[in-house]
Amino acid sequence: MRKLQASYSAQTTLTIGKYVISGAATALVNLGVLFLLTEYARLYYLGSAIAAFVLAFFTSFFLQKFWTFRDSRIDKLHIQLTSYFVLAILNLLLNTIFLYLLVERFHVWYVFSEAFVMFGLAFFSFFVYRHVIFNMGIFRHI
Repeated sequence: MRKLQASYSAQTTLTIGKYVISGAATALVNLGVLFLLTEYARLYYLGSAIAAFVLAFFTSFFLQKFWTFRDSRIDKLHIQLTSYFVLAILNLLLNTIFLYLLVERFHVWYVFSEAFVMFGLAFFSFFVYRHVIFNMGIFRHI
């Protein structure tokens, strides 16, 4: 039993590490594409930001699905991708609400507030990815 617990704990730690690395890689893709398109392709920065978001979104999805959570199934890919997008929009909404509350109501510095909210949403998202989107438990019969 202890070996099983140790194995589960080691696997969980490895998954969390991969989750953090995937998030960092996605952030680098987002910032890199934003910079390259704005500075070298001479696109307006808002257009560059949209293109960077789209590329970063797909980078994140495929890293999380195939590498972090080792989910190689493709039969429900369209459901997972849609669910991932809905969670991304929900996170954007929650980020905006909590950022506003912390800054405007509680007078917390906006950078600290954003870091705090991002960490909380990343923690929440990890469990949704692991137990819902890439586990597919609730989608098995669709």
